[in-house]
Amino acid sequence: MTDEISPVANGDRCRVVAGTHKGRSGTVEDLNRSKGGNITVTVRDEHQERFKTLACNVEKA
Repeated sequence: MTDEISPVANGDRCRVVAGTHKGRSGTVEDLNRSKGGNITVTVRDEHQERFKTLACNVEKA
């Protein structure tokens, strides 16, 4: 397992730049490290819809 540092923190505005949710944006609500070692984030968009994505797919907005 590598010691990756997430590009975002809870409460940050972010934009998804890769993956299934590419082009969406919102506020980071939850950071988590999965069993496989990947850092995931839960993002709430402007319509109050939540989705999960990998932290490596987001950048601060």
